Amino acid sequence: MNDKENHNSHLIPRPPVVVVMGHIDHGKTTLLDYIRKTKVAEKETGAITQHIGAYEVEIVLKDSSKKTITFLDTPGHENFSRMRSRGAQVADLAILVVAADEGVQPQTIEALEHIKAANIPYLVAINKIDKPNINLDNIKRNLAESNIFLEGWGGNIPYAEISAKTGQGIDNLLELILLLAEMENLKGDPSQPAEGVVIESYLDNKRGYTTTLLIKNGTLHKGDNLVIGSLEDKVKIVEDFRGQMIETAGFSSPVLVVGFKELPMVGEKFRAGDLSEIELANSSDKTKIYSHLELVGDSEISEKIFLIIKTDVYGSIDALREELKNIAAELNLTFGILKSEVGDINETDLKLAETNGAYILGFRVKIRPELKTILAVKKISIITGQTIYELSDEFKKKLTETAPQENKVILGELKILAIFKPVKNNQIVGGEVISGQIENQSLVEIYRDQELIGQGTILNLQQNKLDVKAVTSPSQCGLCLETKCQLAIGDRLICYRWEKRK
Repeated sequence: MNDKENHNSHLIPRPPVVVVMGHIDHGKTTLLDYIRKTKVAEKETGAITQHIGAYEVEIVLKDSSKKTITFLDTPGHENFSRMRSRGAQVADLAILVVAADEGVQPQTIEALEHIKAANIPYLVAINKIDKPNINLDNIKRNLAESNIFLEGWGGNIPYAEISAKTGQGIDNLLELILLLAEMENLKGDPSQPAEGVVIESYLDNKRGYTTTLLIKNGTLHKGDNLVIGSLEDKVKIVEDFRGQMIETAGFSSPVLVVGFKELPMVGEKFRAGDLSEIELANSSDKTKIYSHLELVGDSEISEKIFLIIKTDVYGSIDALREELKNIAAELNLTFGILKSEVGDINETDLKLAETNGAYILGFRVKIRPELKTILAVKKISIITGQTIYELSDEFKKKLTETAPQENKVILGELKILAIFKPVKNNQIVGGEVISGQIENQSLVEIYRDQELIGQGTILNLQQNKLDVKAVTSPSQCGLCLETKCQLAIGDRLICYRWEKRK
């Protein structure tokens, strides 16, 4: 059995995660409230003491079998869009709620655009059918005029006629969700480390930073090491959506966790494991550590200026993002946002900035005092401000100053496969170029188990016993390296050079 077959053998069906969207006052909240109150056992609803952004309901089918559906209790269109923009596939299915007494409204179309952009299937819930003088044919015709073609009305979009107030048609709606989920063939592997999406996070005055995770695959265990973006910590407390302490949680489950020293961002992906291992798995080179890299400006401009954004509150991130669009247009630049989050500037930010030659923009945040020693010797640009305009002006000044800046350009990465006898205190090694290219006379950083252990310079580069200027991935080569570091098989060399530019 090969690895792929072995992996597939662990896959089992998983519950669907459903988001409810539509125009304001068309009954989204009423629908979610009705399902929660009637489909979660009374003894369990009594234990729900706080809003965690999602909950699970158990559906008893006609054959007495039971299935689970997870409902996202969050998102307005803006939150849903923000999660999606960060590369997070939050929901598997969507319900588009349309009121029978009003029909399609502007936010109905907006919701549909978000659903289509997320590339997930959806069904329509025609709500408020309990109201007098309702003409359902007119509503279906109205939907068709807005290019929402229901089954039996020129299309294949499933629909249910419901009253979120009385409960009429709700069971039929839930059965349609399960049928649509079955067609999607949703599966997960419980043997894998947990991974998923942050759907809520806030500061609890008693317990500290509190985060709601939606597990999309694998199993989460209390005590697991969790990585969210650049944050890493052990899970000290795990609770289910009812507020009950649990030891493990499986996929499609919303869980509340406590343990992070900083506030994770909504929409951020998470994974159980070690930060260094996850960064290596998610990147082909050091400038692409974060697979959800957000671009601001003209994406056709190949050269990007990388940024790390730290702010006082989440609303400031959006305001700063809008200002960056203006700067990008004014200076004809493209910004690549490696991460944007709430909190003071920390050592992790400095490491990420140094590795990628990134600027750190801090809005109404502090630089931790213990970092001043590091900043004294590192080439890291930090721009801070108390107003958006102040920060913007300082950043533009930095970008346009005439004195050239040295920027670190990552060329490629090599893994050491063999070590030969030293020559005049220089080390001779053989290795495989696993990303980018290795260039003769370039500088290298030496990593062992993701820890920087030394630096050096490539004095000579050979391929097939011939001197060459560069070797591109995927290829093997030999090189003579000037370094004081004692190398070992498995060490990684990050090849780079400094370039001067405005």
